[in-house]
Amino acid sequence: MAVNETLSPALRLLHLSAGLGGPVLAFALVFVLWAVLGAAQLVPEAIFPAPWSVWAAGREMWEGGTLAQDLGVSLGRAATGFAFGASLGIALGLLTGRVAVLRWLLGPLLMLLRPIPAIALVPLAIVWFGIGEGSKHFVIGYTVFLTVWFNTHHGVEYVPETYLRAARALGASRRREFLAVIVPAAAPHILAGLRLGVALAFLSLVAAELSGASSGLGFRLQEARQYLRTDRIFALLILLGGIGALADLIVGRIGRRIVHWQQG
Repeated sequence: MAVNETLSPALRLLHLSAGLGGPVLAFALVFVLWAVLGAAQLVPEAIFPAPWSVWAAGREMWEGGTLAQDLGVSLGRAATGFAFGASLGIALGLLTGRVAVLRWLLGPLLMLLRPIPAIALVPLAIVWFGIGEGSKHFVIGYTVFLTVWFNTHHGVEYVPETYLRAARALGASRRREFLAVIVPAAAPHILAGLRLGVALAFLSLVAAELSGASSGLGFRLQEARQYLRTDRIFALLILLGGIGALADLIVGRIGRRIVHWQQG
């Protein structure tokens, strides 16, 4: 027993290293190809900047103070919109998944809204909420809400009937059945919706900040485009991708700890 406990951390480290090997190798290969293209100058810097130019542009923005400020503003907007949209999506998904009347009334409308992209709502959001923070939170929250609602609704609606029959046979009340059977069974779907919601929060964040914003990463992307600073565009896009991947990793790790029974 003591030997297994001693070897367990080493085995976990080996497993983690093997899991990271693929992504690290892929990123290294992309970086090498990118550096070779930059050194060969096959493409003009104004169109496809070299890695060192992108690094210099990111460092310039960071030392100038604009990058840290914009990052803080954008993260605050994304977090607020995500919290609002995810909370509403889970609550409504639990209801429409189990209440036939709500499913019949709201299901078709919500399915109709799902294909509408976030950027198409920006003009409407500005009309309703102005150019302040409310319009940006609305666009982000709307996108996250629909994704989380759909996954939650699907998970709750298709809970295996055998689970429900077993709970009723054991004399579980409707409340107990909902909390102890339906919600845990749907939890993996809810987690999947939350992970998708995190990615969509950053996608819709850029759409929300492209219009009516004077700060944020999306606004800075628009500014860089106007001045043809593709080096800054690349730096901002890489930063957005890294933040999105980190947020997804955090949500996934937390979700796996909470929904631990799905690992079996």
